[in-house]
Amino acid sequence: MNSVALLSIHGMGETQPDYADALFSTLRQQLGPQAAKVFFHSVYYQDLLQYNEQRVWQAVASRLRWSKLRRFMLYGFADAAALEHRKEQPHSLYHYSQLKIARALYLAKQQLSAKGKLVLLAHSLGGHVLSCYLWDAQQAKAGSKPAAGIWRDIKRYQAGISGDKLLTEDDIAFLRGDQLAALMTTGCNIPIFVAAHAMEQIVPFTKPNSGFIWHNYYDKDDVLGWPLADLSPPYAALVKDITINAGGGFFGWLAASWNPLSHNQYWRDKSVQQALLTLLHKLT
Repeated sequence: MNSVALLSIHGMGETQPDYADALFSTLRQQLGPQAAKVFFHSVYYQDLLQYNEQRVWQAVASRLRWSKLRRFMLYGFADAAALEHRKEQPHSLYHYSQLKIARALYLAKQQLSAKGKLVLLAHSLGGHVLSCYLWDAQQAKAGSKPAAGIWRDIKRYQAGISGDKLLTEDDIAFLRGDQLAALMTTGCNIPIFVAAHAMEQIVPFTKPNSGFIWHNYYDKDDVLGWPLADLSPPYAALVKDITINAGGGFFGWLAASWNPLSHNQYWRDKSVQQALLTLLHKLT
């Protein structure tokens, strides 16, 4: 059995199912023999969104300039809007994205030893999606019924999570983050979703366990990547912000006048990779 599971969740825009493969390959090589103790897996929710976005793009693209930038913005912001649209409905995209996260977490649990630890890596919009999932899970743990999503009644969605196997209390505890050692966010845009709220309403999810850490990496030149600790005192108590030059070199230079490419370079950054390696070494 594995000592640690690393699960990734992608951000906004067109994304392929193999989006994390290059990073996972690099980490495996750097970990050497310890890689055998790590379960790598990715959450993929873009398939819930992409067909409709492609349809709209094909309908309007021929009449537009700046097609690459427009395409990036259409797919990216359509993702964010769709996931929030009528999210309280039982068949909303918010609901289905959470189901995908829970299914991936359940699979990870099957690969871990009883005391195995979980690390989550979320990029861009994925940070918001995962934050909402953990918020709902912690609300359910505290006895409150979330306004939306699968944590309104987690056992009701057993078939979509574990198939024909019963969800045990240990399973549910793992799904809500009881063994979550760390969350790493890159290019996170949670501030876009909470900026219009009063400060006292800007509250992160409850710390899922005493050992949990949240490190948030952002590039000052990336207009879609933001610091989090200054949002409110509760965020300051939970999150450590770390500034990097995403990708460095050519892409770092481009970021000075901003370019969508800079937003997608975080996982190639050596400091992000080294932070992941240090964490995985520690947990294995």
